[in-house]
Amino acid sequence: MIRVLFICLGNICRSPMAEAIFRSKVEQEGLQDKIDTDSAGVGHWHEGSPPHEGTRAVLRKNHIRMTDTKARQITEQDWEDFHYLIVMDDNNLRDVEAINDKEGVIIQKLMDYAENVPESEVPDPYLTGDFEGTFELVNSGCEGLLDSIRRDHSL
Repeated sequence: MIRVLFICLGNICRSPMAEAIFRSKVEQEGLQDKIDTDSAGVGHWHEGSPPHEGTRAVLRKNHIRMTDTKARQITEQDWEDFHYLIVMDDNNLRDVEAINDKEGVIIQKLMDYAENVPESEVPDPYLTGDFEGTFELVNSGCEGLLDSIRRDHSL
């Protein structure tokens, strides 16, 4: 099983959105027995909280099912449990790399997988209020990530 962990600052906006979008794409391709996904935050501020209402609303609008996700903070165990740690921005990347430098885990920004998208980071809609724009970026990144995983693992 290939395991993907999406990471943002508080695990209530971007990373649970990415988790839900990616899971939906995995299920559409019939790969749920080969690819699993989860999300976490760098910080602990929202631990135990559900995703932000803006995230839930944009997912509902786009007919993407949200699981019973609750915010959690990333732990060192995640380097053992996941093959991919996918972050939303440069700050998340620096924070994640500072926690653990274990080799063998792929740590990338989600936008590294998005084709024909000029943005290199997913802005935080908690600050911008732009959940629609965030959805579009995350959706594009998730498409590219799934294509990359399928290619790299011959799925």
